[in-house]
Amino acid sequence: MYHHSGITGRLLILCPDRPGIVAGVSQYLYTLGANILDASQHSTDPREGLFFMRMEFQLEGCEITVQQLEASFQEQVAGPLQMEWRIDYIHRRKRMAIMVSKYDHCLMELLWRWRSGELEADIPFIISNHPDLQKITMDFDIPFHYLPVNPADKKAQEAEVIRLMHSHQTDFIVLARYMQILSPAFVSTFPGRIINIHHSFLPAFAGARPYLNAYNRGVKLIGATAHYVTNELDEGPIIEQDVARVSHKQSVNDLVMLGRDIERQVLTRAVKAHIDDRVIIHGNKTIVF
Repeated sequence: MYHHSGITGRLLILCPDRPGIVAGVSQYLYTLGANILDASQHSTDPREGLFFMRMEFQLEGCEITVQQLEASFQEQVAGPLQMEWRIDYIHRRKRMAIMVSKYDHCLMELLWRWRSGELEADIPFIISNHPDLQKITMDFDIPFHYLPVNPADKKAQEAEVIRLMHSHQTDFIVLARYMQILSPAFVSTFPGRIINIHHSFLPAFAGARPYLNAYNRGVKLIGATAHYVTNELDEGPIIEQDVARVSHKQSVNDLVMLGRDIERQVLTRAVKAHIDDRVIIHGNKTIVF
C-alpha cells in the first residue's frame, strides 16, 4: 500500500443542510494537521435544504494513506452527516479522452491549452469517426484511433471506445464536436464523465445549418453550452455557457466564426472546471465553484 509524504486533496460534499458541517470537516482536517488551501460552500436552505462544499487541503509529512484518510473521514464525518462525497488528489492526474468528427476548432483549442500546461490532465488517445484530423493529433504526439460508425451496428464502434477507455484507465471523455448521438448504454457506462459542447440556440434551430437559420431569423444573441451528457439529447447538467451580441450587419460566416470562438472558450472552461474538481452534479443541474 502506497504511503504519501504529502497529500493535496479536493473534497466535494453534498448533504442535508444543518449547523456544524463546516466545523465538522474543518475540525477533522485540523486533527490530521492539514492546511486548508481553499473553501467554498453553497446552501439551498430553506428551499431544498441542501449543502454543497468544495474544500482543498494539504497534508504534509503524514504517513496516512489515502485509503485510511477516506475510511476515517467516512466514519467520523461523512456518515454521521449523511454526506455524498468524494476526494480527488492532485498527485493523480486525470486522463481525458477526446472524441471528434471533422470540425477541428474545439480539438485544437483543447490541445493547445493542454500543451501549454493550462489543462493539467493526460490525453491517452483521440477517437474520431473520420480520418481527417489524424495529422493534427500526430503533430501533438497523441495516438489517434479512427473508428468509423456503421449506422446498422453502432454498438460495435461504441464497444471499442469502451474497451479503449478501460484499457487506458481513462477518467472522462470530451466530445469536441463529435457529431454522433451516443447510445443510452454507452452514456450509462460513464455517468457524469462525458462533456459535450453545442450552440446555445436549442431548442430553436436544431439540426443542420443552425447559424443560417439563426441569421434568417435575425437573432441578436449567439452562444454555446457545455454540459454533461445524459440520455436526454443536449439536456444534461450545464457546466458552462457564454453568449455574444450580434446584429444585422454580420453575415452568416461572421456568425459561424464567432460561434466557433465561443464554443472553444466555453468547452475549455468546462473541461478545466471538471479537471479542477469544481463541479458537483445534483439532479439535472450543477454547482460550479
